[in-house]
Amino acid sequence: MGQNKNKEEVLRLIISKAWEDIDFRKNLISDPIIAIENLTGAKIILPEGKTLVVNDQTDKSKVYMNIPVEPSMEDIELNEEQLEIIAGGGQTVWADLVNNLFPELKDIIKI
Repeated sequence: MGQNKNKEEVLRLIISKAWEDIDFRKNLISDPIIAIENLTGAKIILPEGKTLVVNDQTDKSKVYMNIPVEPSMEDIELNEEQLEIIAGGGQTVWADLVNNLFPELKDIIKI
């Protein structure tokens, strides 16, 4: 639990610094690993083959939507209730995923 708290504190520091300091924000976008390491002293180690991408989403006149990586079916573990919903053709799992990933969109998309 303590390690997660420290990670949350680092993320808060990065975000607040990016809001306050335009030069840091530019560095964060152009070279995120170096910018984060210089700010926090934390070592950033990405899994092999991965890169860190930082997008500036501070324009309040826009609603942003990130397209997440498609989940690998081998990596997904469903509980019994979720398996029953999928077997029955339900869309609850997908709706929950979309609502969690894009909370602002549920307020602007009217169907």
